[in-house]
Amino acid sequence: MIKKCVFLLCVLFINSVFADECLSYKLKPTVNITIPTWEKTVVQPLQPMDVLHGNVIATMVDNYEITTDITSIEDGFCVSLKNIDATVGYTDFLVQIDKSNRKDSCSYNAILQHEDEHIRSYLSVIEDNKKMLKESVLSAAESIIPVFVSEQKDIESVVDKFNEQLQNHPDIVLLKQHIKAEEEIRNKQVDLKDTGETLKKCFN
Repeated sequence: MIKKCVFLLCVLFINSVFADECLSYKLKPTVNITIPTWEKTVVQPLQPMDVLHGNVIATMVDNYEITTDITSIEDGFCVSLKNIDATVGYTDFLVQIDKSNRKDSCSYNAILQHEDEHIRSYLSVIEDNKKMLKESVLSAAESIIPVFVSEQKDIESVVDKFNEQLQNHPDIVLLKQHIKAEEEIRNKQVDLKDTGETLKKCFN
């Protein structure tokens, strides 16, 4: 039992030495941000909707493709974060309009016009926060230190670990919270600005 413990301590010590050696291979990662193209789909659910007549469901993605630099050292490899290609933004907007509004009718078009304003407010959140987005991802990337692995087959798990560290970094978490808050604020502003006069005229 004592021999096993001594052996384990030796392994841990050696791995720690190699991990420290890997620090010298740390890179300044580059970050590329891409805002995805988006599509709008308009549907009329079979079930009656509420008194708002319509709504928008936005689909947002934040995907991070990681590129690593792998350096062969004694008894293993140093895996360092080299580049992140981040895709952040909205890919789909599903507009729902109550079926009581016949397609292409005055009320249908008035509701669609209002929901398009909501879509523009969503898009403006990403557009206006591009700088914060880039800075947050870069800050998170720079915090990730190289990892030593003794076998090449373990490199893939390191990439997964880097991705997990990236998405759990406080700056990324705060970024997502900020985007959510901005969505709510801007969508409320759209509703407050709309007096409903355009829709009312359809029924006069």
